Amino acid sequence: MKKRSRGATSRRKPSAPVPVRRVSSRAADRSLLSVVGPDTYRVWRDMLATLVPHGRTHRLAPLIGGMLQCAAASAHKRFGSKPPDGSVAASLLDALESTDPDSAAAELGDLVERLFRDAKVGHARINARGDEYSI
Repeated sequence: MKKRSRGATSRRKPSAPVPVRRVSSRAADRSLLSVVGPDTYRVWRDMLATLVPHGRTHRLAPLIGGMLQCAAASAHKRFGSKPPDGSVAASLLDALESTDPDSAAAELGDLVERLFRDAKVGHARINARGDEYSI
């Protein structure tokens, strides 16, 4: 390894500033992070990164359900029964009140997918028959 002499400068040319892609506020807000806060979200993300790769779906699904229930309680504590329209809090509270599992899944699917993506683990699985399903 070569040592650089004192005062030596880098020979690299200065690069042009990298353009920053703007994310719409709607897309940026669609994370459980906006409801539970950075500390809780980091713990959840780390838990999933540890547990999901070799975890059994029937054990992981209640864990995710508990996370969503905790996030819904935080949303209710913060906003009451009137969260901002289209917000993560509104989706959580609407899903909590829903009697139709499919509509609840539609409300929360992107939030759970984002959580898994942030944890850098997959949510898609394949059963013994070769059929795909999601945790």
